[in-house]
Amino acid sequence: MELIDGKKISAEVKQEIAAEVEIIKKAGGKTPHLAAMIVGHDGASETYVAAKVKACHMVGFKSSEFRFEEDITEEELLAEIRKINDNDDIDGLIVQLPLPKHISESKVIETIRPEKDVDGFHPMNVGKMVSSLPTYLPATPAGIVELMKRYKIQTSGKNCVVIGRSNIVGTPMSVLMSRKAEYGDCTVTLCHSRTKNIAEITRQADIVIVALGMKEFLTGDMVKEGAVIIDVGIHRVKSDKTKSGWKLLGDVKFDEVAPKASFITPVPGGVGPMTIVSLLQNTLLAAKKAIYK
Repeated sequence: MELIDGKKISAEVKQEIAAEVEIIKKAGGKTPHLAAMIVGHDGASETYVAAKVKACHMVGFKSSEFRFEEDITEEELLAEIRKINDNDDIDGLIVQLPLPKHISESKVIETIRPEKDVDGFHPMNVGKMVSSLPTYLPATPAGIVELMKRYKIQTSGKNCVVIGRSNIVGTPMSVLMSRKAEYGDCTVTLCHSRTKNIAEITRQADIVIVALGMKEFLTGDMVKEGAVIIDVGIHRVKSDKTKSGWKLLGDVKFDEVAPKASFITPVPGGVGPMTIVSLLQNTLLAAKKAIYK
């Protein structure tokens, strides 16, 4: 069993991005600029945005934060997005989700210009992904593909089971794994909360990607020997064995599944660090006008 070290790979990719940004700056090119928009004071969202800003500084990007109170109206927020759309210095815009209930996430996503949608959520970018055209890929699925690439995990012709059908992870992940590509070409089964006999399906899988949002859902009896296991879940639970009184668990029951796996991602330190790296890669593409000329 080999542990997939997302922290190590994310550090390597950040170094590569920083080196490219340095070359761009020395040649008199434009410094990539990522803007993050946050509404309200959700603790997890604050943490994510702070991590994204820190990562930008590490690789030499410019970053801007736009903060709004929870009572901002939908139209006011859309107007702020349009201002950023028209700001030529800003290459990429992310709006931190979730948003307050009175604001439509789909309207927000569709208002961001496709060329600045470095989260890869705009319908145009999703359509380009499905059509195997160059685009910004959603950050978490792209990060998972990058991990497979760096660890030289063979995917062509393999049976891949994706558990979870969210628009952010599960559904785009199933698309990427089935695409005609070096790290794709799988036969993909997409399972979800209504799937019957999930264990029978996962036991046939060479690769299992779990993004269901259910703590320790995948157990040892659900996987075959030598399977590749990718755990996207993250859950904070009370623990009397840690100094903080908390520990992090994934969607996979690690102690049971790891002995049977050929490769497995830990929680924390597996998929998580790669998500921000993918966002940086997309922002660099936006700054270079590599997708939209």
